[in-house]
Amino acid sequence: MNAVAVKTDKFRGGVRSSNIELFRILSMLMIVAHHYVVNSGLMSCIDAQNVLHFQDYFLLLFGWGGKTGINCFVLITGYFMCTSAITKKKFFKLLGERYFYAVAIWCLFFFTGYEAFSVKGFLKMMFPFFTVADNFTSCFLLFYLLIPFLNKLIHALTEKEHFMLMAWCIGVYVFLPSFAKANVVFNYITWFSILYVIASYIRLYPKEWFSDVKATGSIAGVSLLLSWASVAVLAALSRIIGKGVGICYFLVADSNKVLALATGISGFLFFKNLKIGYSKVINTIAASTFGVLLIHANSDTMQRWLWVDGCKNVGVYQGGNMIIHATVSVVVIYAVCTIIDMVRIRLIEQPLNERN
Repeated sequence: MNAVAVKTDKFRGGVRSSNIELFRILSMLMIVAHHYVVNSGLMSCIDAQNVLHFQDYFLLLFGWGGKTGINCFVLITGYFMCTSAITKKKFFKLLGERYFYAVAIWCLFFFTGYEAFSVKGFLKMMFPFFTVADNFTSCFLLFYLLIPFLNKLIHALTEKEHFMLMAWCIGVYVFLPSFAKANVVFNYITWFSILYVIASYIRLYPKEWFSDVKATGSIAGVSLLLSWASVAVLAALSRIIGKGVGICYFLVADSNKVLALATGISGFLFFKNLKIGYSKVINTIAASTFGVLLIHANSDTMQRWLWVDGCKNVGVYQGGNMIIHATVSVVVIYAVCTIIDMVRIRLIEQPLNERN
């Protein structure tokens, strides 16, 4: 099937599909929850326990899905952009949003005295591509510029060639490190390109079961349960063999691990097939997911202010009241970041769009 002949289902009457937008929201909640656990000192607290307790298992499961959430976002991009063309307006909109929050938050921390001036910190704020090893935002912006070339590649392939390329990428970058512990070195741009190949295959060569909500829902449910089970089992094993509790995330901690990929793909297929109708509330909230990421994961300073000094995760852990604190903190932080970004859209982005 030629990509040109495929009609996009991203929009229904010019409006984003709310089922995919709901998936986008849930994916970002997974990322915020992941940061709550791994960027707050909680992993060290859990690792210090000789025997893991209920709240330890809760936290490890609560923070399991950060990398899976990243996969979900890129799969959404690949599915829709493989039949579309990027525009300068869209790219500079993303870049402008990144600069807005980078500069605003840096100035806030600097002028309030929370963070002292450093040349390195200033350069990281001004130059978004300071690192392309593991910084999602920087890598996503660079990957976005690669999309026209990826589209030329996938459109030139036959279905068989596309499938073989996808199988080769999964074999090398997913199965070898997941099952053979092969040391596969790559950055996010490489991995996003592989996800793009997978998502575009799903879009261009749809199989009957791709659109079966029961089948995809069952696969998504099994993948999710396997992910949680792997975390719990490996966490318990870490106490037996004397390894760091971080091994519990072996099959989900990297975006290219098998369960992180399987859960992301099956979850995307399931939500793609859901028929929930148009929801203005869902679409409005989902429009700020990138802003939520840019705000709450802005920098190491933001992570320290948010999870260490603000929410005081470690102190709450020592008091044994984690479940309510974790749930409320993630929901409130997501909501506050969303409101901030809605204000930015209303006061800055929309007026600029109207002028252009």
